[in-house]
Amino acid sequence: MMRTANGLRTELQTWHGLSQRLADARELQALNDPSLNAELETEVTELESTANRLDFETILSGERDDSNCILQLHSGAGGVDSQDFADMLMRMYLRWGERAGFSMEVIDQSPGEEAGLKSVAITVTGRYAYGYLKAERGVHRLVRLSPFDAARRRHTSFVLAEVIPEVEEDGELVINPKDLQVDTFRSAGAGGQHVQKNETAIRITHLPTGVVAQCQNERSQTQNREVAMKVLRARLSELQRLQRVKEISDLKGDYIKAEWGSQIRSYVLHPYQMVKDHRTGFETGNSAAVLDGDVTGFMEAFLRANVT
Repeated sequence: MMRTANGLRTELQTWHGLSQRLADARELQALNDPSLNAELETEVTELESTANRLDFETILSGERDDSNCILQLHSGAGGVDSQDFADMLMRMYLRWGERAGFSMEVIDQSPGEEAGLKSVAITVTGRYAYGYLKAERGVHRLVRLSPFDAARRRHTSFVLAEVIPEVEEDGELVINPKDLQVDTFRSAGAGGQHVQKNETAIRITHLPTGVVAQCQNERSQTQNREVAMKVLRARLSELQRLQRVKEISDLKGDYIKAEWGSQIRSYVLHPYQMVKDHRTGFETGNSAAVLDGDVTGFMEAFLRANVT
């Protein structure tokens, strides 16, 4: 209740602030002073941008749209190229989150053998984190000249993005400690002597459902356990909402293999530059900007198209 109240209070403050800025801009306009034109134009542009964002956020009224979430990326068909693509997408979403004002934290990652990542999990904290990122759920496809191919041939690779809302710990979801199998292991990759020499990483398995969550990025075993439990709780909450254990593949939408014919979006870097969302037709020729985090347009196009 407090979280909901704080969210509503913040929303009201935003609208009241916008209203006050609009009133101030009208007063500037009424002065009819040419020296104030540049300042007035800048303010009007910023007001329009803020109003458009707030207008869009009225769409985000679905269940848990205003919640924090957990974004997971899994490399699919394409070998080392798909693992490198997973690394590229991780950077893209981290950049997007930074610009959008979300707090992004990598809580677990499994490095590839040669380059990139086999998988990565990121917690995204902020109002409407799940509302925005649920638009990214599905298979992403990359077409480019492979830097890992000595012949510089064109390769196609795939990554699966999964998004689940984070849930607060409450009495609605009861997890029996006896149903949990907790394994410890050494963290993989960089992280300093402490995590490399000690079994600080945690993997928690919920035995009745087979749901697994792990974390290895924190320095202590206790911290990793807390984060892993947060991920596990989110997964089990979704499972509980779906009511049937057999529908575990629907935790983050229908399960789709990360391979040909299942992509929601294509990132083409050769023979031309284009990023296209196959669900909405939204596209841009500036693929470099998209991979640098400019993905809000794709999210908004999808979410507007799915307003019910």
